[in-house]
Amino acid sequence: MQMTSRPCGDFRISYGADSSLFRTRGTLWAYVAGVLLLMCAPLVFDRYGMTLLIQIGCMAIGALGLNILTGYSGQISLGHAAFFGLGAFGSTWLSNKMGVPVFFAIPLGGVIATVFGMVFGIPAARIRGLYLAIATLAAQYVLEDFFSRATWFTGGVAGAHARPVVIFGFALDTEGRYFFLVLAWLVAAFVYAGNLMRTRDGRALVAIRDHYISAEMMGIPIVRYRILAFGLSSFYAGLAGALLGHYLTFVSTEGINIFLSIQFIAMIIIGGLGTLSGALLGAAFMVLLPETLELAVGALKHGGWVTSPAVLGGVNYLREAAVGLVIVLFLILEPHGLAHRWRAIRAYWQLYPFSH
Repeated sequence: MQMTSRPCGDFRISYGADSSLFRTRGTLWAYVAGVLLLMCAPLVFDRYGMTLLIQIGCMAIGALGLNILTGYSGQISLGHAAFFGLGAFGSTWLSNKMGVPVFFAIPLGGVIATVFGMVFGIPAARIRGLYLAIATLAAQYVLEDFFSRATWFTGGVAGAHARPVVIFGFALDTEGRYFFLVLAWLVAAFVYAGNLMRTRDGRALVAIRDHYISAEMMGIPIVRYRILAFGLSSFYAGLAGALLGHYLTFVSTEGINIFLSIQFIAMIIIGGLGTLSGALLGAAFMVLLPETLELAVGALKHGGWVTSPAVLGGVNYLREAAVGLVIVLFLILEPHGLAHRWRAIRAYWQLYPFSH
């Protein structure tokens, strides 16, 4: 009796198969099915649920940009939130003062962030490690001060009102409608990043991350590619900020601080450095974490489990400190992030019950 078996392992035998965006046809259809399910989200979730999905989408785009800079090119940045704010304020300024339609002002806000990101990237591309972290931290504080003083651009400490998105007279003024715009940009951002990583430029970024001296000996222009990584990361951050700003219809300097930059770093650490899916998983985790803790604290309070004000105060403090605690726990227990754990689970069931 002739027996057939399914091969297990990696059997890609051509450059085309090795550089394909999707490993298998099943993977492609799984992503398509996931996007189609997300398109049905407005039929299932209420306004609260759609708000969380929109926030996850915007933050995932910003985290993807930081993952390209840190996870793929090996450059740390503590000023990612500043470029997030540049995109939000830039898009608002273009639509309010220059009369640019909001639909086009959103990507142009990302372009404004790209210009500033490449300007800061020119000196930052020549330094590494702790010095690079301090340089990007300086960029964060410089732009924060600019946001608070440039009333002509940001409205100063009073902030600026962002106009809603209107496409051919159709206003995206509800959560369900705006979600489709965020989903479209999210898919486009991930597809572009996935294609970039399988090109010569993407492989050059990874080579610089792994060993920059060897990359330089092979003829890779390190400074040019590091500036490219800064520019691309800034565009993603600016695009995410513009999308979130026009959804909230108000942009303020208060939320664009170093804590937001730390949150972006937490997203890529929790999701997985150097992985595209890690940006989405990390963003979802960081957006849902405070909501989950809020529900837990409310359940403890209203259920009568905890009545002491001192204990409730400690629980509330734990909720605020959860970001730092989660980063430490992931660095100790799951240093490769959620994306690695998902790949391990998928590989286990693909090979089950065999161990090879």
